[in-house]
Amino acid sequence: MTDPRHIEWIPNIILGQDYDQRYIDAPIHYDELENLADFFGRDMPVHRHAQYIQIHYIDRGPINFHIDDLIYQVTGPACFLTPASTPHSFLTSRDARGHVLTIHQSLLWQLMKDGLEQEIETDLSVGICIERGNLPKEQRSQWTRLAQTLRNIRAEWSQSLPAKNLAMDSLVRLLLVRIARLATPHSDSVAVNNDDLRLFHRFSDLIEEHFREQWQLPRYTEQIGVSESRLNQICHRISNRSPKKLIHDRLIQEAKRMLTFTSHTSNEICYALGFTDPAYFSRFFKKHTGMTAQQFRKQQE
Repeated sequence: MTDPRHIEWIPNIILGQDYDQRYIDAPIHYDELENLADFFGRDMPVHRHAQYIQIHYIDRGPINFHIDDLIYQVTGPACFLTPASTPHSFLTSRDARGHVLTIHQSLLWQLMKDGLEQEIETDLSVGICIERGNLPKEQRSQWTRLAQTLRNIRAEWSQSLPAKNLAMDSLVRLLLVRIARLATPHSDSVAVNNDDLRLFHRFSDLIEEHFREQWQLPRYTEQIGVSESRLNQICHRISNRSPKKLIHDRLIQEAKRMLTFTSHTSNEICYALGFTDPAYFSRFFKKHTGMTAQQFRKQQE
C-alpha cells in the first residue's frame, strides 16, 4: 500500500473544483465516462481524490488500470473501485462508454456502521476490479443488477425530482453492496515491486513540483538517481506511459484547467507553464488534444 508520505505531490483532483464547479461540496458526483474523457483524456495519468472513493464502470475494450501498487489489465465490461486518496491511473479504448461515480468516504463509513462488514467480508478499503467475463456463471445475474443500478443512478442524476438527494444516497448504498458481493480483491492483478513503486512515486512528486519549469527528462533521472531506460521501464509497467508522456500529460492537464477556469489568454497560459514560444505552445496543445486552445475553451464554454 502507498506510504502517505509519497502521495503529497500526486495531483489531487477535486471534481467539483477542477471539472464541474456546480458540485464543489457535493458528497456524490456522477458523470458518463465519455464526458470526463473529453476533459481529462482516456489516458489518465496518476492522480488521487482525497476523501473520495471513485467507481469506474467501463463497458468494453482493453483496460489498463493502476490502483496503488496493483495493475489490472482486463477486457471490459469491468468495474473498478478506488479507495479514497489512493493513487490511480487508467487507459481505456476510444470507443469505450460507461459511468464514473465519485463518492465521499463518509457514505461508505456509514454503510459499514450499518452492518455491511458484518454481512459481507469484502474489504472496500482496498482497490477492487470486477471483470464480468471472469465471474462464475451463477454470479452473472448479480453483474446485470450492478449495471442496472448504475443506469438508475444516471437517470436520477440527470433529473431534478423531489427527494433527489435521498434517492441518490440510497442508490449509491445499493451499488456499494452489489460491488461488495461480487468483489474478489486483487484478482487478475500484478503487484508492483516496492522499489519500482517508490521510484515512480518520486518521479510523480518531481513532476508535480517542477512541470512548470519545463525540466527535461535527464534532470528528473539525475534527481531520482536512476537511468532513463530504467525509469522508462518503470513508468510503462505502472502507468503504460513513457516518462516524457507523463510530463506532457501534466502540462496539458494544467493548460486545460487554466483554459476552463481562468480568463487568461493562451499567451499568458503559455508563459505560466514555462513555454517561451506561444507558437510552440499552440502546436504542443493541438498535438496532444487534437484541437487548438481556443477551440478547447469554446467547447468548455
